[in-house]
Amino acid sequence: MNRYKLLTPGPLTTTDTVKAEMLFDHCTWDDDYKQITQRIRAALLELGHVSEPEYTAVLMQGSGTFGVESVITSVVGTGDKLLIAANGAYGLRMTEIAQHAGVNYVLYEEENTRRPDPEKIARMLEADPGITHVSMVHSETTSGILNDIQAVGEVVRRAGKTFIVDAMSSFAGVDIPVADWGIDFLISSANKCIQGVPGFSFILARRKKLEESAGKARSLSLDLYAQWRTMDIDGKWRFTSPTHVVLAFAKALEELKAEGGIPARYARYAVNHQLLVQRMEALGFRTYLEAEVQGPIITTFFYPEGAKFTFREMYQYIKERGYVLYPGKVMEAETFRVGNIGEIYPEDIEKLAAIMADFLREVQG
Repeated sequence: MNRYKLLTPGPLTTTDTVKAEMLFDHCTWDDDYKQITQRIRAALLELGHVSEPEYTAVLMQGSGTFGVESVITSVVGTGDKLLIAANGAYGLRMTEIAQHAGVNYVLYEEENTRRPDPEKIARMLEADPGITHVSMVHSETTSGILNDIQAVGEVVRRAGKTFIVDAMSSFAGVDIPVADWGIDFLISSANKCIQGVPGFSFILARRKKLEESAGKARSLSLDLYAQWRTMDIDGKWRFTSPTHVVLAFAKALEELKAEGGIPARYARYAVNHQLLVQRMEALGFRTYLEAEVQGPIITTFFYPEGAKFTFREMYQYIKERGYVLYPGKVMEAETFRVGNIGEIYPEDIEKLAAIMADFLREVQG
């Protein structure tokens, strides 16, 4: 098997020490294992600058979308209404979840290059008192834009509504003071900025709001309240948990702390992004987003003017030399994306730039 590094927004390249944790087989009923779950839950609250009893952490089997679906289908009741603010594919995925589950919702959509406007959201909440919940994505990896959840959270809090944030690709890579920003439910995933492997999502939940959701869930296995009630007793998951993934995640949390926590990880990701933009622009690529809305997680690029190659050709050339890129997601332009997170350092960006320069010389003549 060829070895290469992932320049993607997750799954991402992990350390060998995180991967090594998965060589141990654990029993889901074992007290030692359940204590690992409890330590993970406490560590996640600390990363979000919150604590018991105001907030609690719940781990949920499945990918990040499972976590988002768990929250939306568990806390938005049949008499409630959800306002979804979207500016990319992952915000729009919330509308798919709502449609499938029969959740009453209204969509406020902005272009991929524009952040949802807190003032527009405030006007929508004022015009429609029936709206009870607001949801949005923080780091929208469709484009790489970092949305202003702090400003939106303040609007939602003033209106007395519940705020749901998909912080899948930003939590622990960007500092998020959950309570201070008025977030009631924050969802992220094991295989993002904490640099674990895929297998479960997690939710930081305002305990009072979570307790109020009892009996509202539209799913058995994704019932967030029921998952929490079981897990909160002694760390046991309701149904079979991804034990190897949990062990890897516990190690990833240790490595995040050893690196210097969120400030150090954010700084590394930001340096990766800044260097990437400099090197790619020197090769004739330009960024899709303006710098003031660009996040440090993933960067979208236009192809150089007059490019004579396809994404597949570029992808394969670079993959054979040790790195994997990400295809474009925005619909109105030909683009591709480069992730800056995971076990990636400035030397990787320099290597990528050198490989890209070689590729361009070969295909452009």
